[in-house]
Amino acid sequence: MTRKYIDCREYPSEMHCSVALAADSEAELLEAAVQHATAVHKHADTPELRTQLKSLFHDGTPPVETPPRA
Repeated sequence: MTRKYIDCREYPSEMHCSVALAADSEAELLEAAVQHATAVHKHADTPELRTQLKSLFHDGTPPVETPPRA
Protein backbone atom coordinates (compact mmCIF):
# COMPACT_ATOMS: atom_id res chain seq x y z
CA MET A 1 0.00 0.00 0.00
CA THR A 2 1.34 3.41 -0.98
CA ARG A 3 0.96 6.26 1.47
CA LYS A 4 -0.91 9.30 0.09
CA TYR A 5 -0.67 12.98 0.99
CA ILE A 6 -2.08 16.42 0.23
CA ASP A 7 -0.14 19.61 0.99
CA CYS A 8 -1.79 23.02 1.42
CA ARG A 9 1.56 24.71 0.82
CA GLU A 10 1.16 23.93 -2.89
CA TYR A 11 -1.92 26.15 -3.21
CA PRO A 12 -2.03 29.89 -2.58
CA SER A 13 -4.38 31.07 0.15
CA GLU A 14 -4.84 34.23 2.14
CA MET A 15 -3.92 32.41 5.34
CA HIS A 16 -0.68 30.90 3.93
CA CYS A 17 -1.65 27.48 5.29
CA SER A 18 1.30 25.18 5.91
CA VAL A 19 -0.63 22.00 6.74
CA ALA A 20 0.20 18.73 5.01
CA LEU A 21 -1.86 15.60 5.63
CA ALA A 22 -0.89 11.99 4.96
CA ALA A 23 -2.62 8.64 5.39
CA ASP A 24 -2.30 5.00 4.41
CA SER A 25 -5.57 4.99 2.50
CA GLU A 26 -7.20 7.40 0.08
CA ALA A 27 -10.49 7.22 1.98
CA GLU A 28 -8.85 8.18 5.28
CA LEU A 29 -6.93 11.02 3.64
CA LEU A 30 -10.06 12.31 1.94
CA GLU A 31 -11.96 12.48 5.23
CA ALA A 32 -9.09 14.33 6.94
CA ALA A 33 -8.71 16.72 3.99
CA VAL A 34 -12.45 17.46 3.93
CA GLN A 35 -12.42 18.16 7.67
CA HIS A 36 -9.46 20.53 7.22
CA ALA A 37 -10.98 22.27 4.17
CA THR A 38 -14.31 22.85 5.90
CA ALA A 39 -13.04 23.80 9.37
CA VAL A 40 -10.03 25.90 8.42
CA HIS A 41 -10.69 27.14 4.89
CA LYS A 42 -14.49 27.40 5.31
CA HIS A 43 -15.32 25.36 2.18
CA ALA A 44 -18.65 23.56 1.96
CA ASP A 45 -18.49 19.76 2.02
CA THR A 46 -19.78 19.03 -1.48
CA PRO A 47 -19.18 16.24 -3.99
CA GLU A 48 -17.26 18.79 -6.08
CA LEU A 49 -14.93 19.62 -3.17
CA ARG A 50 -14.28 15.92 -2.57
CA THR A 51 -13.50 15.36 -6.25
CA GLN A 52 -11.16 18.35 -6.31
CA LEU A 53 -9.35 17.25 -3.17
CA LYS A 54 -8.85 13.71 -4.50
CA SER A 55 -7.31 15.14 -7.67
CA LEU A 56 -4.67 16.86 -5.51
CA PHE A 57 -3.45 13.70 -3.76
CA HIS A 58 0.14 12.55 -4.26
CA ASP A 59 1.81 9.21 -3.59
CA GLY A 60 4.35 9.14 -0.78
CA THR A 61 4.82 11.60 2.06
CA PRO A 62 4.96 15.41 2.03
CA PRO A 63 8.36 16.96 1.43
CA VAL A 64 10.06 18.76 4.30
CA GLU A 65 10.79 21.79 2.13
CA THR A 66 7.93 23.92 0.87
CA PRO A 67 6.89 22.59 -2.56
CA PRO A 68 6.39 24.93 -5.53
CA ARG A 69 2.91 26.43 -5.69
CA ALA A 70 0.41 25.21 -8.30
